[in-house]
Amino acid sequence: MSLEISRSVREGVTILRLQGRLVAGEETTKLRDTVRDLAAEGVTNAVLDLEKVDYIDSTGLGGMVICFTTLRKAGGALKLLNLNRRNIELLLLTKLSTVFEVFRDEQEAVNSFFPDRALKPFDILQFVQENKEK
Repeated sequence: MSLEISRSVREGVTILRLQGRLVAGEETTKLRDTVRDLAAEGVTNAVLDLEKVDYIDSTGLGGMVICFTTLRKAGGALKLLNLNRRNIELLLLTKLSTVFEVFRDEQEAVNSFFPDRALKPFDILQFVQENKEK
């Protein structure tokens, strides 16, 4: 299944909704190109909604890091939303949970770009423990 990416904007923050698998090849290239194009347009703050991404391989993770770096160099940030248990465990295993901010709620992800807004913290380890049986 190829990777589909749809784009919306909420309060000035771009939300990229991914559907499919984020794996080596055209899928990861498509994500990198999309984020590079955003930065070229002057869009520097984005959220990757990964709710409908069932699998991420090492190349996909690398692509996400490249996207993070692209927006950071442009003065912005890339944050993650709605990862499933397997993909959260992958972030923990690779220590990328220390790089990416992860959210379970879209409004919380958007709020994180505004320093004056209160945030309800997402405890990634607690999420894994609670969803261990699922």
